[in-house]
Amino acid sequence: MKILVTGAGGFIGHHLVKRFKAQGHWVRAVDIKLPEYEPSPADEFLLSDLRFFENASRAVSGIQDVYQLAADMGGIGYITANHASLSRNNTLINNHMLEAARLANVDRYLYTSSACVYPQHLQHSPDVTPLKETDAVPADPEKGYGWEKLFAEQMATYYHEEFKLDVRIVRFHNIYGPLGTYDGGKEKAPAAIMRKVAEAEDGGAIEVWGDGKQTRSFCYIDDCVEGLVRIMASGYTQPINLGTDELVTINQLIDYAAIASGKRLTKRYDLTKPQGVRGRNSDNSKLQALLKWEPKMTLKQGVAKTYPWIWDQLDKQGRSKKAGLSAPKKLSPAQHKARSAARG
Repeated sequence: MKILVTGAGGFIGHHLVKRFKAQGHWVRAVDIKLPEYEPSPADEFLLSDLRFFENASRAVSGIQDVYQLAADMGGIGYITANHASLSRNNTLINNHMLEAARLANVDRYLYTSSACVYPQHLQHSPDVTPLKETDAVPADPEKGYGWEKLFAEQMATYYHEEFKLDVRIVRFHNIYGPLGTYDGGKEKAPAAIMRKVAEAEDGGAIEVWGDGKQTRSFCYIDDCVEGLVRIMASGYTQPINLGTDELVTINQLIDYAAIASGKRLTKRYDLTKPQGVRGRNSDNSKLQALLKWEPKMTLKQGVAKTYPWIWDQLDKQGRSKKAGLSAPKKLSPAQHKARSAARG
């Protein structure tokens, strides 16, 4: 098949391109940047800004399946500080991609949304009830990013209803894994925490945004890619969750990262930093019924696979610290004498 992956310079898009190339498909990748950590195996990589319609039209030319992952996005610090620019950029990208796909008569179109579309009033407790796809409306999504994602879902649905575009709408629940952004302000919580753990001295402390009791579910990248491929093949045109239903606190996530590192660490909480909703989990009932499948990787297992990659990236920059409390340095006789003289 001829497949288009937009956002292919990013974390999930790059992994998706690798999956399709391993299956023998012809892949066109599009992004405003190349993958950061390794070259893309795509047959064609267009460095292109999809906020402009002519670029979206060029991207879909001759394509059968579209995986629309292109988005201006980042971690909680980034999305809470850029409501206007982020919403503008993503609305332009999604509207242009839908119209270009319609005009090009693509076979199938998959849009990647987010659990940020869910109403905030359903996410006030750490002990949250898992969110069902039908919970999204009546709407009260997260400001900026959540609203534009929900609007893009509606646009995809309208294109399906009015123009018969064969759409898929996938709501991600916190995807993480190797080759993902871990620094610079756009990193998500798992990568940010593993970076902090890797940089911390054994026996030291790491900063935690919030009180650590807020809850989430996290989905490993391999499960995410598998889910995308299965959902595209399913024929299902309504929104569907893609994530695990393993609810954990941020404190537990930190503990798993500390276990993977072999370090003994304490937590230093900063309640002034953004922390998002109080609790969020995925209801996978629809995913299980539709695919007879759901993500399998536990968070502890996934962190154990991801942490060594992040540690290695930081080690190349001289920033990572090994496990093992440093033993007191032995002083030579001359050093003992000098220290005694200094003390008087």
